[in-house]
Amino acid sequence: MSEYMLRALTLAEKARGRTSPNPMVGAVIVHNGSVVGEGFHARAGEDHAEVVALKDAGEKARGATMYVNLEPCCHFGKTPPCTNAIIRAGIRRVHMAMLDPNPLVQGKGQKILEEAGIETVVGECNQQAQELNEIFCHWICEKRPFVIAKFAMSLDGKIATHTGHSRWISSEKSRVYSHKIRNEVDAILVGANTIKKDNPRLTTRIPDVEVKHPLRVVLDSRDGLSADSQIFSNQLTGKTILATTHKRDDFQHIETISLPQAKEGICIKALLDELAKRSITNILVEGGGTVLSSFFTQNYVDKVLAFVAPMIIGGDRAPTPVAGKGIDHISQAFRLENLTVNRLAEDIMISGYCKRGHDV
Repeated sequence: MSEYMLRALTLAEKARGRTSPNPMVGAVIVHNGSVVGEGFHARAGEDHAEVVALKDAGEKARGATMYVNLEPCCHFGKTPPCTNAIIRAGIRRVHMAMLDPNPLVQGKGQKILEEAGIETVVGECNQQAQELNEIFCHWICEKRPFVIAKFAMSLDGKIATHTGHSRWISSEKSRVYSHKIRNEVDAILVGANTIKKDNPRLTTRIPDVEVKHPLRVVLDSRDGLSADSQIFSNQLTGKTILATTHKRDDFQHIETISLPQAKEGICIKALLDELAKRSITNILVEGGGTVLSSFFTQNYVDKVLAFVAPMIIGGDRAPTPVAGKGIDHISQAFRLENLTVNRLAEDIMISGYCKRGHDV
């Protein structure tokens, strides 16, 4: 495993949450065993990693080797093709961790480099590269946003007491981590019941950090929300969309979209299609239970982040993270794969990728 490719991956990670709908990419240029240039793609519309690294290396790039975690682009977008810049700079060899799944590239970048006499090597640190850009790959291949379902619950699976009291189940450290996630995603989504109960702002709050406020999406299948809620205030930084089953004209400064009704509420496929048109590559679904149930039931959850607090709430009327009818047989359950378990203060955070049971 090359230290230079690992360095490229580390550089790419620096721009997490800032490059959408582009991938995260880092590049390192090595000549005679020494790094002579490096860089990463900082945000969409700015220079790609390869160009940043080439500018850093200058004339030292001639005859050098480039390490990049994704196949260089070969088409004109907001910036010119990176393949052209690499060829002009006189790079001798290019190591790429993975090919770009985008049909506009997908092996074409590699072919152009080879036709120009540049040696290419593919596959070094491939798994790490796939994991780094899992959202981009999903966005390109599935043509819909990557959906992350997030919730905090007690050890006995409750998100509030039977009276609705829920502050705070998770620890302060878990809540800070949740805001770091908001700082990385394109959109955050909740349902009308969460707005009525908590009146949240759904902004990103991290001390001493220049934060990103993701697009806020509110689902209201019954058209019962008031324009007075905090989330609809024109004083909030960022944009809010209200998704309903009927077009509403009483939200003057908020975009509203009308979506078809599904058995479990708003049609999630139609919602994701609308967000895809806006180049939203990923969305954090924070609840409540009815909304999470709609995403699970309609089979649109890709990843789960569950914060489990070491407390027992009890009560058969206390709400759970995923409401609705539920499944009939255990074989139908959604199971998590590739689990990661971390400790956040006294809480346990469990993350994994969602797979539906076979007996459906």
